[in-house]
Amino acid sequence: MDRYEGFREFVGARQHSLMYSAYLLTGDSHLAEDLLQNVLVKVARHWPKLARSGNPEAYTRKALINEHISWRRRRKSAEYPQEDPPEQGHDPGDDTLHRVALQRALARLTPRQRAVVVLRFYEDRSVEETAGLLGCSTGTVKSQTHHALGRLRSLAPELAHLLHDTDTAGAEEIRR
Repeated sequence: MDRYEGFREFVGARQHSLMYSAYLLTGDSHLAEDLLQNVLVKVARHWPKLARSGNPEAYTRKALINEHISWRRRRKSAEYPQEDPPEQGHDPGDDTLHRVALQRALARLTPRQRAVVVLRFYEDRSVEETAGLLGCSTGTVKSQTHHALGRLRSLAPELAHLLHDTDTAGAEEIRR
């Protein structure tokens, strides 16, 4: 029996979604690839146990967030950007402008706030699911969401009309 039985299938089925989450956490496609690769190496080491537990995706997503936070804590590392992302060219369309503004604003959030925004609005997770993945209380998720949205409003006032604490209708706009 292959020690990694099912691992290749898991990665094949979930890679796109995990990569998208990694990109949203890092704000850079190359860093997202590195982040996901590091996490998948760790997941592969524990695959037999994870496969038996029945929910390897939850473990993988939690590991993705924890690894991202760990990277951010090691600010001295030259691999991870410490300053504002560089200026990027963009199309004149409103959607593109919103995406660029949101990407820059997300890059300025704390790692925990960014993780909450990604889980709640991009992955469309409930407060309870987010709390479980982050290993904190639902109250912490709610307060982090509130603070993150407030910070996004101040960092990108042009997106304020899309950011609502209690209304998830704005979440659809953010995802675009």
